[in-house]
Parts: sequence; structure tokens; C-alpha cells
Amino acid sequence: MAVLNGKNILLGVSGGIAAYKTAFLVRLLVKKGANVKVVMTQSAKDFVTPLTLSTLSKNEVFSSFIDEKISIDNREPKWNNHVELALWADLFLIAPATANTLSKMAHGTSDNLLLACYLSAKCTVYYAPAMDLDMYQHPTTEETFAKLESFGNIQIPAAFGELASGLVGQGRMAEPEEIISFLENDLLKKLPLRGKKFLITAGPTYEAIDPVRFIGNHSSGKMGYAIAEAAANLGAEVTLISGPVSLTLEDDFVKIIRITSAEEMFVAAHQHFNQSDVAILSAAVADYRPSEVASEKIKKKEENFTLQLTKTKDILASLGDIKESQFLVGFALETENEEENAKRKLEKKNLDLIVLNSLRDKGAGFGTNTNKITLIGRDNKTHNFPVKTKKEVAIDILEYIIKQTNA
Repeated sequence: MAVLNGKNILLGVSGGIAAYKTAFLVRLLVKKGANVKVVMTQSAKDFVTPLTLSTLSKNEVFSSFIDEKISIDNREPKWNNHVELALWADLFLIAPATANTLSKMAHGTSDNLLLACYLSAKCTVYYAPAMDLDMYQHPTTEETFAKLESFGNIQIPAAFGELASGLVGQGRMAEPEEIISFLENDLLKKLPLRGKKFLITAGPTYEAIDPVRFIGNHSSGKMGYAIAEAAANLGAEVTLISGPVSLTLEDDFVKIIRITSAEEMFVAAHQHFNQSDVAILSAAVADYRPSEVASEKIKKKEENFTLQLTKTKDILASLGDIKESQFLVGFALETENEEENAKRKLEKKNLDLIVLNSLRDKGAGFGTNTNKITLIGRDNKTHNFPVKTKKEVAIDILEYIIKQTNA
């Protein structure tokens, strides 16, 4: 799952024996691609050192309103801005969350940096309780849980097991792997494309002339791969049909089918189209292929060489002919009369959206890490975007689709 990839996670560590587990938790979050910053209470330092968490998170660890280290330049203390820390976070995870910290959260007490961050947080707050059995079952703790739930805070339930006191029961903080799984599953449920199946094509096709030569184009596949990754990050189940490119994409929600020729892409697209909710055809498919493919390498003999070409099957138009409820998206790379040609393609191929870009626009086209697009929908309204990275462009395209399909 890639739902934690790129997320800014603020980890709050309070003073309980389970704090030793946060070293493993930080490591797992970083491995998942999250950006992690840690804020801890003073008592938490008795169980795990800031140096350990700083080394694992690759970020400074915060534990007080005033930085304990004096600035070399001006010899004045540095203020740790709890508001900035809280607003930086996409989610705030408090683990371990002791009975003391939880009670203060429920009643708005702000006597340390962690609690100040909590009261300033605009993001979702998750907490993993860690306390002894009697404390966990005490009526005031149950009242605290209910109050935090009313605030929209989400509890990661404590596990049943041996506790620091020697008792056995509920109150043991969930293991780091369980916390990660809980976060991923909860975030996944809230993603706008959860349950949607996407078919995406990307890259060029190569049309063989002989065993060593082919007709191809300069498509890198970067746009299609960016869309596939973004769709998966939003919860979609993606089938990516990829022409020959050097790109890789490792995501549990993306199945890559590698093909070479236009005919192979045609077959693969038709195999998966009926099961798709959305199809985005961003591949640069060859319009023509050699009428005959030589079985051996063609030798250089004649001064001139004529190659007879045959038109390839139009994948986009063929899917437009058979589509039922699918939302079908095509791409138009134009060099002249861009908007007029794109609108004609939209209508002719029965598309729901066409993504227009022009080779005349700086930062657009093959091989670049950026693109400049115009979206044109069935209503013929145009939506122009400035030059952006292809990852940002992918998000713009998907946001339009989500809006149109009420995903």
C-alpha cells in the first residue's frame, strides 16, 4: 500500500514504558515513505532518547517550547513553534498515549509541547493507548476515550497481553506493525477512489521492421506512470499497460502489463476494459506499422529503401465504440489548431475527457518531467493549467475525474 508515502506524520511520544517501541515505529513509517517528525514529553526521554528518534526520522526531535541548545550565532534560545509543527502534519499519531496525556488531551490542558501541538492540530489525530490494566478499565479512562472520540480523534485499540506491572490484560500498546496496518486501512477507507478500477496505458509502442529495427517514438511513459501512481495513492486498483520504458512502479494497487507493439496493447486494453470504471489512454501508440516484418536483419544494399506501412488499430476509438458506463479519457498531443483538433477527437472517439498538450508549449511533450495541459470535457468547456510537474498534472486530471464521476 502506498497510502503513507509522502505523508507528513507528526509522532507524539508520551512517557510510558511502551515508548521504547517508537524507534521501531519511526523506522517503519520512514520505510513506508512518510516524512516523520517527533515531539516528545520530557518524561518520554527516560524511555527512549531524542538522538535515537532523530537519527531514525532524519529530523530534529522536539521536546520543549524553548530549544535547549543555544544558538551559536546569537546566543539566544530558539522557540519551537507548536503551531507550525501541527499545521505541517497530514496526520498526528500519539504513541504511546498514556492515561495522563490522554486526560490532558480530553480537558484541553497544555503544559508541554506535545499537548500544545495537539490543541493546534487541524489534521486527523490517532492515538495508541498504553497503560496498566486497572488504569485502562477505570471509568475516568473510559470517559476520556468517549470524549476524544467526540472530538474526532481515532483510537488504535490497545492489545491484550503481559503488562509492565506483571498483570495480563488489555492496555498494552499495539505493536508498531499493527499501528502501521491500522493507519493504512483507515486512510484507505477514506480515499476518494477506493473501490474504483482504473485502466491506464503508458509509453510508446515499437513496431518491428526486422529482428533488430523498429518504428517508435520518444514517449518516456512518465505521464502515464504518474497517473497510475497517483490513482493508486487515492485508493484505485490500477491496471497499467506499459509500452517499452525504463520506468518501474512498485505498488500493491498497480498491476503492470508490459507490451511492445500496438497490437499487443490493443489486445490487453480490450481484455481489461470491461472490468474498468475509468480508462485513461495516455500511451503514444504508433499510427502505422510495417506491412511485413523481415525474419532476418535487412542488409544495407540499395541506395534507397522503401518501407510499406499499414495503419494500426485505433485503441481509443475501439473502446469508445463499446464503452457502457466507463469514463474514457484520451490524450491529444498537437502542433497546430490544438483545441479544435482535440474537440474533434473527443467527439469522434466518444470520450468523456481529453487531455490536450502542445509540442509548442515549453515544458510539455515527450521526455520531460513537466507538462502543460488543457482539459476538455463533454460540455466542451476548457480548463487550462500552467506548467507543472507530471505528478501534479496527474493529480489535476484525477481531481477532474473524481468531480465528474462523483467518486
